[in-house]
Amino acid sequence: MRIIVSGKRKRAIAKAILTEGSGLIRINKKTLQIFDRLKIEEPLRIAEKILGKLNFDVEIKVKGGGEKSQIEAARLALSKAILEFSKSKELTDAFLSYDRNLLVADIRRKETYKPGDSKARKKRQSSKR
Repeated sequence: MRIIVSGKRKRAIAKAILTEGSGLIRINKKTLQIFDRLKIEEPLRIAEKILGKLNFDVEIKVKGGGEKSQIEAARLALSKAILEFSKSKELTDAFLSYDRNLLVADIRRKETYKPGDSKARKKRQSSKR
């Protein structure tokens, strides 16, 4: 059994591949110790509380964006993969009640620059003297 899901946050895109195994989680071929473990372990801890022992391996590949955005994208992809694997309504409710961003992507993006201005919102100053 192999499940492939993706998650996005700002410019970061994460792709999670879930396979049956012993519970090993790797992000860009590195273990969790290198990253902000608390953020990424949240969906794992919630799932472990509801499902019991986790008997799957997850390989997550993240590219683009900054460090925090990559962590958020990986977290979203991981929780989507766990949900697809378990198909548990109780787990869905637990994820949504804990943090909605575990299942629903944050669609906010950087606002585009406007013509004739230096930034997205800041306008040119004019003095009427």
